[in-house]
Amino acid sequence: MGRGGDRLRRVLRRRRRATAAALAVAAAALAVGGTEAQASRGAAPAEVKAPAPAAAVRTVSAPVRIADAATVRLLRPGDRVDVVAAERAGPPRVVAAGARVAEVPAPEEGVGDGGALVVLSVPRETARALVGAGSVARLAVTLC
Repeated sequence: MGRGGDRLRRVLRRRRRATAAALAVAAAALAVGGTEAQASRGAAPAEVKAPAPAAAVRTVSAPVRIADAATVRLLRPGDRVDVVAAERAGPPRVVAAGARVAEVPAPEEGVGDGGALVVLSVPRETARALVGAGSVARLAVTLC
């Protein structure tokens, strides 16, 4: 085939590259111009969702002091508990339902009837409710 065959191959190779480049440019133009074309026809522009902020954490760790230390010794990480607030005026109320026990710290030395600490993994709003309830009521847990 000689020199003529080499030229033919080069021409075909260049034509494939040119076709690929043209297709890439057309795809980019459609991707960019697609939303602008919709807006020019009177359609609402496509809504672009921003990524969720890093602060939007689904659960947080909430340290909670439970009134009965012996009950806390029964808990293990991974257990599910309901946290109940017992106030002097009124019936007990459930502050957190199905909270996951994240950690059970070692008991503190020299603490009398101060209860025991447990760390729960709960939604941010529930953590706020636990803090509020813990400041005005005695908290207890029930295993789920």
